[in-house]
Amino acid sequence: MKLGLTIFLLLCLFQSCQNDNDLIPRVNLQWVSGYRQKVDTDFEFVINIPLASKSDASVDYATADGTAVAGVDYLATSGTAVIPAGSLSTSIKVKVKGDSIRKNPQSFYINYSNPTNCTMTLTQAVGEIKNDGLYFPVEDNGYVTPNTYPDYKLVWSDEFNGKSIDENNWTFELGNNGWGTHELVNYTNRIQNAFVSSGNLIIEARKEDVYGYTSARITTKGKKSFKYGRIDIRAKIPTTPDGVMSSLRMMGSNIDAVGWPNCGEIDIMQLPHVEYFAYNTLHWTDSLGAARQFGVNNGLGVDGEKKFHVFTAIWDASRIEMYIDDYQTFEMSTNAKSLPFNDYFFFIFNVSIGGDWPGTPSSKAEFPQRMIVDYVRVFSKI
Repeated sequence: MKLGLTIFLLLCLFQSCQNDNDLIPRVNLQWVSGYRQKVDTDFEFVINIPLASKSDASVDYATADGTAVAGVDYLATSGTAVIPAGSLSTSIKVKVKGDSIRKNPQSFYINYSNPTNCTMTLTQAVGEIKNDGLYFPVEDNGYVTPNTYPDYKLVWSDEFNGKSIDENNWTFELGNNGWGTHELVNYTNRIQNAFVSSGNLIIEARKEDVYGYTSARITTKGKKSFKYGRIDIRAKIPTTPDGVMSSLRMMGSNIDAVGWPNCGEIDIMQLPHVEYFAYNTLHWTDSLGAARQFGVNNGLGVDGEKKFHVFTAIWDASRIEMYIDDYQTFEMSTNAKSLPFNDYFFFIFNVSIGGDWPGTPSSKAEFPQRMIVDYVRVFSKI
């Protein structure tokens, strides 16, 4: 009997302690992630408690720099945040400076201290600024080619001088179906992955919390196709990280009818970033139905992302030659009747992630990575 009474009293004391603790609410701190706009905007940080208190609850706060800098990216602020008695929340606003430059996300912090009539488990909140503006400054250095050649006429080009990707020329291919080589990337048509800035096409490969690996894959299929001529593509190619590959290539326009590699493929440039080599390769099917390829690699080096290079294919009924900055790197005879290179081809530009080649990115791989294309020009023999 005494034991039962003792247990009952202890339970009452425990419940009383719980009720006393409930009178001192614990503060929950919200983190904020948002897109930077062209004009100044507010990031609002909510502070809340689970149950209303009979007294005002408050905490002091002060912003602190991370990769975002006060006065440049946001306006520093400090003070005391009060949750009035009977209320469940209050908020703090931090002004984020307007900017249209595309760059990596930045962060700043709000440090909290001196809780009154409340407790805190965490003492810091993070503000993440996503910089997905459509201006990406690019230094116009490196190799350049003319827009006229003796014995050739310009039949088509895209100089990427508009405000957006020209849908009269290009179609976005979408999805994460592996694309025949077990790629890990989800191709999108979002401005986060492809956009035009100051006369350049930017294809941006990312690693994201929600979408995983993302990038863009654009093609002229069904819109622009070509047979023979000189093709010049001026581009900056990122040479890191591993597990990423940039591609500037052409595919046989009859791919839907005959499949790959029966249609043929002309890789004007493929750079698997684990190797720092730019590949020139042709793909086809031989007379026995076996997949064949012939290619060479060229030491582009680590300056591919620092300087523009011009990747060129010169193509006629008898052969295909390829060049980097007008230096010949590749030649193959294509006049055999069994080869598919005497038909029309369309362009594919993309930055892929993972797959059979070049493999899964390592934990050290840094994102985002950007391929920048200044122009693509197609010249026909006069």
